[in-house]
Amino acid sequence: MNGDLGFIGISRENPEAVPSIGAGPSKTAETTTLVRSGESMKPADIRLFFDPYAIRFIKPALLAWFNAHPDETREIVEYEERRFPGMNSAIVARTRYFDDIISESLETGVEQLVIMGAGFDARAHRISGLSSGVRVFELDQPDTQAVKQLRVREIFGHLPSHVSYVPADLKTAVWQETLIDHGYDPGKKSLFVLEGLCMYLSPETVDTILGFVVSRAGPGSSVLFDYPAMSLIDGSDDSLIAKNFRQRVNGLGEPLRFGIPDGSVVAFLHRRGFSRVRNLTPPEGNARYFHGKNADRPMCSLFSFVHADIPMKGKNCKYGGELPVCRKGLL
Repeated sequence: MNGDLGFIGISRENPEAVPSIGAGPSKTAETTTLVRSGESMKPADIRLFFDPYAIRFIKPALLAWFNAHPDETREIVEYEERRFPGMNSAIVARTRYFDDIISESLETGVEQLVIMGAGFDARAHRISGLSSGVRVFELDQPDTQAVKQLRVREIFGHLPSHVSYVPADLKTAVWQETLIDHGYDPGKKSLFVLEGLCMYLSPETVDTILGFVVSRAGPGSSVLFDYPAMSLIDGSDDSLIAKNFRQRVNGLGEPLRFGIPDGSVVAFLHRRGFSRVRNLTPPEGNARYFHGKNADRPMCSLFSFVHADIPMKGKNCKYGGELPVCRKGLL
């Protein structure tokens, strides 16, 4: 497979020419895995991370097609980069940034990692320290989880004991009690990760998730997620990449639903009970990751990344430790 194959490289104007990804797992979960696999194939002095498991989550028939059709694969890569310049790099930077925050959280004593909409995320197995003393909870739709568990068993011969797979439909509140039933402890320091997820959820669902973090996580807990500007969601961003991105995800049946107005993420999270907010914008991401040998592959401008803490209970917490009321209109 071409090491540069990336963002949704399994689709083009003639999708029947490439094996269908079929029903089952989230299409965006599969395409993110393609990007991670491609990045991991780059030389060690260029790649931003190494995920040796990503390729194991790509359908064998798809890999076989790529390997048997190198010229067509190259055409797909070039076509996708023209339509979505910098999208691969945005996903790569997001993966690296999230890796960095998770590793930093391990150093500061996080006890639980909750990965919502986990897809084919392999951090539970590839980030040193997560398998010793940290409980990992992966929430996702049953179809995606079934494929995930099958592949994990193929890789390791068993399901690792430090990971709990929590079947969940995040559009309902049932996931909250299901998470607790699977062993989640609301009193422990936790990191909630929502990678490539919020944009596909309704604002009300995002509010519910953030409310749970504020009210049902231990002191020092935090949330980590990426988000687009509201202009991408409401269509006011009429740049070519924005138009193409909306068209693509709509075609995959996973339309965009959530965004945050430019420059308002700190206020957005403060209103929902979070305290210290660290926001990484695309220019900051480029300065941080895409320089030197990587200077020729800057990330696109559509997405930012944010990491925010909940205040210590009883210290400037507007919710007083109680479940916040996440109302419409808080944007």
